Amino acid sequence: MIPEIDRSANWVKRLQPYAARLVEQPELIVEGKLSRMVGLTLEAVGCRAAIGSRCNVELKRGGSIEAEVVGFAGDRIFLMPTGETHGLEPGCRVVPLGSSSLARVGFGLLGRVIDGAGKPLDSKGPLRTDSKVSLTGVQINPLSRKPIREPLDVGVRAINSILCVGRGQRMGLFAGTGVGKSVLLGMMTRFTTADVVVVGLIGERGREVNEFVQKILGEEGMRRAVVVATPADYPPLMRAHGALLSTSIAEYFRDQGLDVLLLMDSLTRYAQAHREIALAIDEPPATKGYPPSVFAKLPHLVERAGNGDVGGGSITAFYTVLTEGDDNNDPIADAARGVLDGHVVLSRTLAEAGHFPAIDIEASISRVMPDIVDTRHMQMARELRRLYSLYQQNRDLISVGAYQRGADPRIDQAIERHPKILDFLQQSMNEAVDIERSMSELERLLGV
Repeated sequence: MIPEIDRSANWVKRLQPYAARLVEQPELIVEGKLSRMVGLTLEAVGCRAAIGSRCNVELKRGGSIEAEVVGFAGDRIFLMPTGETHGLEPGCRVVPLGSSSLARVGFGLLGRVIDGAGKPLDSKGPLRTDSKVSLTGVQINPLSRKPIREPLDVGVRAINSILCVGRGQRMGLFAGTGVGKSVLLGMMTRFTTADVVVVGLIGERGREVNEFVQKILGEEGMRRAVVVATPADYPPLMRAHGALLSTSIAEYFRDQGLDVLLLMDSLTRYAQAHREIALAIDEPPATKGYPPSVFAKLPHLVERAGNGDVGGGSITAFYTVLTEGDDNNDPIADAARGVLDGHVVLSRTLAEAGHFPAIDIEASISRVMPDIVDTRHMQMARELRRLYSLYQQNRDLISVGAYQRGADPRIDQAIERHPKILDFLQQSMNEAVDIERSMSELERLLGV
């Protein structure tokens, strides 16, 4: 039973927004007060709320700010705001909303650009969504997942032939800054045979968001795409929510039986957002400033992608991973490599030489390729790798003229075919090459 309260005008006015929640769960509406703010962390006393639930912080000058519970200690709860913090001061009322974050989803999202809170960033009017799903997703029994048995055409010759991707596979795109990862993502968005494309731009520069939508995706790419953008100037909680929302939208379309391509740029920015949150509530750092909870968050996010139940749809995911200083042993890169089903490494050396896409086929691998292509395809891919690697191992000798033709027939073959291999691995950003064409050109290159 709801306890008797003072029904004066002020009480009624203040409790009106929470009336429905008060009737459903009166024990949750126990308001507290804001006692301290350090950095972006708010500390409240006197209220009770669960981790992940939302609270409204009422400003004394009018209005409110929404925040999420990220931790607690004794009778204190720690909150992280989802927006601006102007107007906060000691003593502001903190009212739990009693609900966790939900994502609004539906086919009305296609062709739209939204932020981490699900609000439109374009000028196309209100969103038409008909469903709500949990922002954190629902765990799938690993034994009920459909196995990866079919290839997905991404329209990029080097990937379709040498690093074939399966429907439901999770791949990492490892690259430093400025080596063409965003352009490669845009190519896959436009040329893939997936039914729906969901793009998550997490922690990128604001200028790059409009550039990606207008120039790289274009009108054609946006027709079947949803873009979730949370630039670098957004609060860390909103950046983390951008990655979660992208995945929730992809899950919704997968559950409708569709094949979804999820492109997230970048997984590193998602980890950095959680690092900011964890350090703000005094979690001790472990590896290069990353607290242990960050490494637990990565598999939780990545495992939500993949195939659904047998007979359902699929989420094929590409996560870009920023390698600081081109170091592929960066903590986040190393952790991501362990939870993904393969990785495509972009080489700065190739990019600086004008080779696009700058895919280092020696360092890249698709772990499910043997399960989705026939024996002949695997043999040709291995032969091309062998020739490319053999040339690279003897490159210095060849360059200075120290190698004499005829000394080793294998090296002679690698030297003869190297220019053709380089041409095969390169592709214009406006050119789509499907799997059938990729295979026919590979056969012609190898002479089989």
